[in-house]
Amino acid sequence: MMGNPPSVVVENLTKRFGAFVALDSISFQARRGEIFGFLGPNGAGKSTTIRILCGLLRPTSGRAEVAGIDVAAKPEAVRQHIGYMSQKFSLYNDLEVIENLRFFAGLYSVPTEDLRPRLAWALHMAGIERRERALTRTLAVGWKQRLALACAVLHRPPIVFLDEPTSGVDPVSRRQFWELIQQMVSEGITAFVTTHYMDEAEYCNRLVLIDRGRIVAMGTPTELKTRHMKRDLLLVECEPLGPGLAGLQEIPEVLDAAVFGSSLHAVVANAQAALPEIRRGLEDRGLKVGRIKPIQPSLEDVFVALTAARPSPSKGNA
Repeated sequence: MMGNPPSVVVENLTKRFGAFVALDSISFQARRGEIFGFLGPNGAGKSTTIRILCGLLRPTSGRAEVAGIDVAAKPEAVRQHIGYMSQKFSLYNDLEVIENLRFFAGLYSVPTEDLRPRLAWALHMAGIERRERALTRTLAVGWKQRLALACAVLHRPPIVFLDEPTSGVDPVSRRQFWELIQQMVSEGITAFVTTHYMDEAEYCNRLVLIDRGRIVAMGTPTELKTRHMKRDLLLVECEPLGPGLAGLQEIPEVLDAAVFGSSLHAVVANAQAALPEIRRGLEDRGLKVGRIKPIQPSLEDVFVALTAARPSPSKGNA
């Protein structure tokens, strides 16, 4: 992987909308044949970045190259070398599955002699062969996402940009969709994926964490968890949850705390020393305390730790 040439090169990329700074001098590279994740909450700047890289939006300053092409100088040329799947379903609901594929084949100028094998490949890759005559509007959301991906890669581009591709999709369909992405990457395609689902980031070879228009960390999922979590982490089960969080934040041994699902996560300097103090502190506040145990940090823990210390910008880098 390390010897692969970069598919995407971004240097000091900035985008302003008036006084609002959507991207603040970000730099990174995505390599050929990897799943490159762009991870952050809604409004962090992910979609702005992807629209610039697809030649749909001009940067204010900085440089961006996709497949060796300057996106600001030659946006039309860039679009011939990429596939793009937006977070909003953008196919034609009144067309059949196969009609949508044929329409996009025309948009991407797929040669006539290649059309039949490309259609067969796309249908098979997305697992929608048996649905080719179905009206698109009758498909469940997960199947629509598969069709959108098939349309985006019909012309076999070297780079595919997927902007929040599993938004609104059920967990089983999300996992199946990621299996499709992994299959594409195994064939040498670069997948550039934006997501705000922290669990999805584990599928990526490398990640950029972005918050309010700035990159806060970069690396493999394992690197991010080991490099940026220097403290111990405890899982705390407690009821009620809200008062439990407030109680944790008042206990001296707790450096940081947050709600994670139906439990709490507490960052401490030493897990074994802090554990009895946390239990005592919560019970003294009249709370019902269940398990308290050391756990390995997730990417969500890393993201919370990295962004919690960042001051809010005066003009907003949302």
